Amino acid sequence: MGFLYVWKMQLLLCVLILGLVVLPSSAQVGMKSHPQLFPRESLQFGISLLGVPAGTATMDTTPLTLSNGLSAIQFNSRASSNDFISFFFPVNNVVNSTVDAETMLPLHLLFQRREGKRHEDFDITFDHQSQKVIIFKDGQTSTMAIPAYTHDGLSCLYYLRQMPSLDPGQSVFVTIHHDKNNYKVEVQVEAIERIEGPWGEIEAVRLVALMPFSGIFLNEGNIRFWLTNDLRRVPLKMSARVIVGSVEAVLENWPL
Repeated sequence: MGFLYVWKMQLLLCVLILGLVVLPSSAQVGMKSHPQLFPRESLQFGISLLGVPAGTATMDTTPLTLSNGLSAIQFNSRASSNDFISFFFPVNNVVNSTVDAETMLPLHLLFQRREGKRHEDFDITFDHQSQKVIIFKDGQTSTMAIPAYTHDGLSCLYYLRQMPSLDPGQSVFVTIHHDKNNYKVEVQVEAIERIEGPWGEIEAVRLVALMPFSGIFLNEGNIRFWLTNDLRRVPLKMSARVIVGSVEAVLENWPL
């Protein structure tokens, strides 16, 4: 495996961490969301590999009213390599997820992958009533069955953030559709602890996503992430072990 390929996989893993992209959705059936938790929010993260800056990622939310009158929220995430990494292998991936503001279930997902010379788009429409997704990729349209209450990779993180309680010892089981596959994973609430960062010292909930597979993004274990222990559940940090060490994303700006 070449050096550039390893760096590429590290940066892709950061996208996975920031959206739990390839982590699955939830078995908390029928739970309603709390849209007031997601006003016009804008977060920026610094991504590092083995302690070396590798890029940035952003996560933004925008409330919407769709043409049919449905209240929705659009989640947007972008991950980009910095100048040093881009010299070897530029990465600029964008994920846009539109969800029902009441159920937090995804309605539409657009994933624009820009990695080196590889450019491809995934356009996915979710039909939860019929339990299927309509996928447009590489100029072709296909349909695939999905379980009830399936999320996409970005809506899953926000779903976890709006849960009424996250208590140590609790597990959340989630199902996600990603790249023509339905995955399942367990997210465990490990502890409540104080952590330090650019924002100072804050009490946070530490969670771990137990990965039932090892091939995707060359992860060598579980993915941990920390949310503020308050109603906003702001993502503070995400970390994971990968094939050549560790990758981390840390919140750089405090949301207003």
